[in-house]
Amino acid sequence: MIPLTALLSRLRTRKFLFLILIFSTLSLFLYTSALGNLVSEWSLLDRLPGFSSGMPRLQSTCTPKEYSEGQWVWKPYYSRPGALSKSTGAAAATNWTEVKEVTAQMQKNEDILEFARFGGCASSREYWWHFAADRKEQWDRFPGAVEWEWVPGGRCAADEGLREWKVEEVVRDLVEGGGWLLIGDSVTENHFFSLSCLLYPHVLATPDYTKESSFDRAWPQHLYLNPSSPLLHHDSSTIRITKHQSGLNKNSPKKLHLPPGFDIANTPLVTFRRNDLLYSKEELESMHKELHPEFYVRPFNSSEKKQYGRSHPQPTSPTSSSPPTSHYRTLIASTAGHWTTNLFAGYGKNPAEEEENLEEKKEGDPVYGYDGLLTFFGEVMERWAGSVQAAFDEASKNLLSPSDGQKAAKQYKNVHYLPIDKPGRLRPDAHASGDCLHIMTGAGVLEGWSHYIWHYITREVPSSSS
Repeated sequence: MIPLTALLSRLRTRKFLFLILIFSTLSLFLYTSALGNLVSEWSLLDRLPGFSSGMPRLQSTCTPKEYSEGQWVWKPYYSRPGALSKSTGAAAATNWTEVKEVTAQMQKNEDILEFARFGGCASSREYWWHFAADRKEQWDRFPGAVEWEWVPGGRCAADEGLREWKVEEVVRDLVEGGGWLLIGDSVTENHFFSLSCLLYPHVLATPDYTKESSFDRAWPQHLYLNPSSPLLHHDSSTIRITKHQSGLNKNSPKKLHLPPGFDIANTPLVTFRRNDLLYSKEELESMHKELHPEFYVRPFNSSEKKQYGRSHPQPTSPTSSSPPTSHYRTLIASTAGHWTTNLFAGYGKNPAEEEENLEEKKEGDPVYGYDGLLTFFGEVMERWAGSVQAAFDEASKNLLSPSDGQKAAKQYKNVHYLPIDKPGRLRPDAHASGDCLHIMTGAGVLEGWSHYIWHYITREVPSSSS
């Protein structure tokens, strides 16, 4: 009798497995450096091995699971006050689900900003490509592709659930609480561009790609606080958010206080660094030989001389000669897009040959194809997360007394896995114009990442500083 796992593997096609792997990219790792009573719950669930669920959260209002148990609800673009809005599924469905009329036709590139409810974007990197608006023959996708709103499930839809996106409050958290450092591949760059639109016009982006005749994808990209933002009024080292803009009571204006050492011109609120696999080719090959010696009984070529992507790119732009003043609180890492049997060619055994040998497989034999690659991916991610946590534990000792430091090293668990990939998996229409891997800005998928991550690190992770 053929085992169930073997039967299921026969039903899998290369294309299906590739899509599963790619959409696992949309689940994000977070590493937050806020000290205090940090409680984590991060795991790769049943898909990848080795991650524990950790301790239950305190005062949780919208878990990643609840967020992902929602639905996409159609709302015409003109009915949405902004790129991100919060409404209940019942309210959205009552108003629009049965209508679905063609609301407009796209006549020029700039129309996508109106459809997506953006005033503009700070980043100039491949501007119209990020909106999937760079090919006129595909303009009939709009505005339909950006007329969907994700309504999360569970407690997230309640008033006290998912934190309502307000750009003023996001800017405040990035300035006073600390910025975001995004590490990952080109899908992470999609995320960075989307964030530059969500925070517009309150941020400026570098480099300015309109002034560069050539560029290196390894250049770091930054979002800085815009001194000309309509939110800001200067008062010495304090920036005031006006009563109207902050949505506060007329008698309770709030001030945005710049932390010590914060420099508007040199302290990024958000930074993106290109790092496709999180490790170098040499590091991955070393880990593979250690973890899977069964592959090396016979000669095993892990990559067939293919490039593994960027590991730790160094800035080469002349504009980055002066490194920015760091003020990051959260590291957001996303990967998997390059974890394919094309790049890791040693796993790409002929599917027909693999199927013939299903019943002959013995325990300890090499596992080829995406089943084997996903196992290795999970092992690498677990090791990466462990190294990040160890680095934080070591750093925390320097911030606490020796006795407290030993205790803190065991208690602080700062790596979190957010399985929020479901909204993206439900949106095959949200892809870029030239492929089905990259995700367009404005469709709500990338914007939802930013929304939930902001909620998570300011509401779901208790700390003395939030």
